[in-house]
Amino acid sequence: MTQPRFSRSQRRRAVLSSYLGSMIEYYDFLLYATASAVVFNQVFFSDLDPLVGTVAAFGTLAAGYVARPIGGIVFGHFGDRVGRKKMLVISMVMMGVASTLIGLLPTYDQVGVLAPMLLVFLRIIQGIAVGGEWGGAVLMSAEHASSRRGLWASFTNAGAPSGMVLSTVVLALFASISGPEGFLVWGWRIPFVLSVVLLAIGLFVRLSVTETPVFAAAAAAKRPARPPLMEVLRNHPRNLALAVGIGFGAFVAQGTLTTFLISYAVQAGFERQTVLNALTLSSVVAIGGIIGFSALSDVVGRRPVVLGGAVATGAWCFVVFPMVDTGSAVLLTLAVVVGQGITHAAWFGPSAALYSELFSTGSRYTGASIGFQLSGVGAGLAPVTFASIMAAGAGPWTISVVIGLFSLVSVGSVLVLSETSRGGLADTRDAVPEGDTETGRAASEGGAGRS
Repeated sequence: MTQPRFSRSQRRRAVLSSYLGSMIEYYDFLLYATASAVVFNQVFFSDLDPLVGTVAAFGTLAAGYVARPIGGIVFGHFGDRVGRKKMLVISMVMMGVASTLIGLLPTYDQVGVLAPMLLVFLRIIQGIAVGGEWGGAVLMSAEHASSRRGLWASFTNAGAPSGMVLSTVVLALFASISGPEGFLVWGWRIPFVLSVVLLAIGLFVRLSVTETPVFAAAAAAKRPARPPLMEVLRNHPRNLALAVGIGFGAFVAQGTLTTFLISYAVQAGFERQTVLNALTLSSVVAIGGIIGFSALSDVVGRRPVVLGGAVATGAWCFVVFPMVDTGSAVLLTLAVVVGQGITHAAWFGPSAALYSELFSTGSRYTGASIGFQLSGVGAGLAPVTFASIMAAGAGPWTISVVIGLFSLVSVGSVLVLSETSRGGLADTRDAVPEGDTETGRAASEGGAGRS
């Protein structure tokens, strides 16, 4: 059996590639989230009541999250069969092109209902692209790492708040340059069009990285007889369910803290720029929090770190809305910084390594991607669901209760799951001859990925 050869220089390139690629993908993906909270209801749904328009804009946001599992399945299948690198290049191109085209879309006043229809279509393309990106980027780092897997894999997750920082800074910059009226006409478009520049940079870095040594070693053995999706459903259904249970609440909290809270705070009387500044600061803190808590999980294990993050986030969400309702910019900033940058970072950060450790090599891209992207639907559904709840007359306390309940689901899932950080990823457990079901079943039950 071919053994993987680990290279420090390739590991550094892989980590840089995963971080930059994730940052660029999430710049595009989360730029849409911010724009849906402050712009799209006026540009693409201008014939609706403002509150109803906000719900509609968040609905298009949700479409991207719903499409993410599709990307996870499609890119995961080919990523497990032909390699991680090729799929990452394709996903980056898809995201960059879709985001650039969003910046060029006509408004509702110009072409009527065709405008929001095109917006939804491009958002779905974004969702499929980011659904394929995350799993491959995580594995490029994790499978190049011979140790400290939590730390190296976390740079992919750190790319999400980095992309948020970049998107909110660029959006705020052009909001300042264009002014309130110009921002609605052309100012919001420039950050989307700039995606084509980021695409060129990301491809330059990504093309310099070799295939992961773990996958290369597995590819030298026999190719798995079953499709990766069937392998996951047959041999890892429990781990897949636990992955969704652990992550769904984290994404609900993320969607609340990074998207819904923007709209809530603006409607509560805060200046748009004040809210974006708070979100930017919280994302900067989250970068360090994700990397720091993930490195800690290499020492104490994934379970205690994720467990602490889920409990802390669930509790913190009960004080976030009262802090915003005070009208204090300081308390608004504190609410978002602690929620996203600290408590949620502990919950979210170690998931990159954790999800990769739950599945074997021949189906790892598929399993990790599906688990993560099914969880990610929570971030898309939370803003539109909570906006609808508020439109129906419910108060923010209801939202806090929902987040708290999902936190408990995550806590239960973590308690059921065994510790995953102590084993290795360098296996070829799925690479068994066709028809050798007993050997394959026995192999798939061993190793670091079992629960």
